[in-house]
Amino acid sequence: MIAAYYEKKGSARQVLVVADVPDPEPGPGEVRVRIAVSAVNPTDTKARNGFKGNMAMPFPRVIPHQDGAGTIDRVGSGVSRERVGERVWLYEAQWQRPYGTAARYATVPQEQAVPLPDGVSFEEGACLGIPAISAHACLFSDGDIADKTVLVAGGTGAVGFYALQLAHLAGARVLVTVGSPAQELAVRAAGVEDVLDRRISGLNQRILRLTGGRGVDHIVEVAFGANLPLDAEVLAPGGVIASFASDADLEPLLPFRKLLLKNATLRFVLVYLVSAEAHRQAVADLTGHLRQRRLRHSIALRFPLSEIAAAHEAMEAGHLNGKVIITL
Repeated sequence: MIAAYYEKKGSARQVLVVADVPDPEPGPGEVRVRIAVSAVNPTDTKARNGFKGNMAMPFPRVIPHQDGAGTIDRVGSGVSRERVGERVWLYEAQWQRPYGTAARYATVPQEQAVPLPDGVSFEEGACLGIPAISAHACLFSDGDIADKTVLVAGGTGAVGFYALQLAHLAGARVLVTVGSPAQELAVRAAGVEDVLDRRISGLNQRILRLTGGRGVDHIVEVAFGANLPLDAEVLAPGGVIASFASDADLEPLLPFRKLLLKNATLRFVLVYLVSAEAHRQAVADLTGHLRQRRLRHSIALRFPLSEIAAAHEAMEAGHLNGKVIITL
């Protein structure tokens, strides 16, 4: 089969190879999926380039990418033959495994190949995975958010875009920060009315004004270290800050007294370590929304597999309003 892989860590153009490799076979409890679309996540590029100096290879050869979508063409022992021909989306395909979705075929445990409802494209299915499950965990790990006020930082990011939609569908009032007029248009098109340009001074005052001075009950945070002073100020008593990233400041100082006086909960979400039950609940909720066509999916750039290095570079450059996907 055709696949992209690397056998050492480094820059995309230095280490990524596109070539024929042996077809994988599904093991017990696994399915093999003929991949139609593979999606790039920040964790894929960080793993490849040796984030924070981690240059050790976890396996001699790695086919990257956690997320994708396609059609089951083979099943391993213990899996119903009726699943052959099923359209599916995949999540965490390369977590603690050498081979992900940047290939013609990928094998995964059967529960990680989720049936794709009719009318949902492979491109849309490939967008889900890490972003949508992360968003779900950030929102629902600490209870019901119906009638709560939720602030989503960076609403056009892959996680943020799903978070604002899932929060709205759960009955929350949603506030979203953006960094450009184009981002504001995208967020408003998704149904959010309270959109805040983070570049304009006085963001804290605007958030408090919109909430009648009480603050927000729940924050989905993409930049924990950078935004912690703001979050601590605008969080309502008993509120939750759920963060899945802090790239600009990995070891921020904690404003303990401010957070203590808010009786705040800090929730850190690394999707791979979220409980199996939380994964099941996320998949169930996402499937329900997909069947009802309630979710929007934002795609920024498309590449063929032969241009996977360019796709990784685009992800690393940042400032994307949507997902980077690769078609096979």
